[in-house]
Amino acid sequence: MHVVVCIKQVPDSAQIRVHPVTNTIMRQGVPTIINPYDLYAVEEALRLRDRHGGTVTVLTMGPPMAEESLRKALTFGADRAVLLTDRFFAGSDTLATSFALASAITAIGERFEPVDIVFTGKQTIDGDTAQVGPGIAKRLGLAQLTYVSRVAALDLAGGTIEVDRRAEGGVQALRTRLPCLVTMLEGTNEIRRGSLPDALRAARAEIVVWSAKDAGIADVTKCGLRGSPTVVKRVFAPTPRAEKATLVDPAGAGAADALIAAMFAARPRLEVELATLVRGY
Repeated sequence: MHVVVCIKQVPDSAQIRVHPVTNTIMRQGVPTIINPYDLYAVEEALRLRDRHGGTVTVLTMGPPMAEESLRKALTFGADRAVLLTDRFFAGSDTLATSFALASAITAIGERFEPVDIVFTGKQTIDGDTAQVGPGIAKRLGLAQLTYVSRVAALDLAGGTIEVDRRAEGGVQALRTRLPCLVTMLEGTNEIRRGSLPDALRAARAEIVVWSAKDAGIADVTKCGLRGSPTVVKRVFAPTPRAEKATLVDPAGAGAADALIAAMFAARPRLEVELATLVRGY
């Protein structure tokens, strides 16, 4: 079994600042971390390998400094790390990113061993789109299992996987054939602490570094800014509201009536709008 886990090095969101004049994110001096959602994907891949055998390859696209995140993943026990880095990737949106990563996954399957499962986190904390995982699945023609809370069973002989997927109103139990792509939810497992032998191995490990050409990308116009139709016009911090929240004491009888009366007093038009809405039905 060969599992590829796509991870991303992101700015620590707890320390992100917005420039007061340009309204853009200030990344200088902000420490970087592995996208937290991706850590659950790494852990799930390692658990499957520990139970069924095989190889776990971690893949990321980014600048040379993204090697730090790959080495961190190796300390958890991943077997191989691939860094996709090239100036052609600069400014990639989710469409261009999924194209580059899908190309790299295809190359990994050809040069090392066929890929059975691709894991990603459900989304990244810097983009919050949840589009890259499904984008990779679409480009590779893989069945996609998104927002997975548990991998219930894996049958390598039969080539099937069963998962629990969180959905509106409950949980879906799904089964599909391999190969497939899985995006993991947060809190789905307990991320392991890296062992000393794995830490020493990670420090000495040779990271596989690929350019666009190495990943088999012939048309670089599909990468980076040239391949990104998304345009971010402005990034800004929300303006704090001047009005304060009103506290209503819920104790005693008639608390619900008091709350409704307070709502209508604060929003005189609300009662009229609700009555109009009810009459419309």
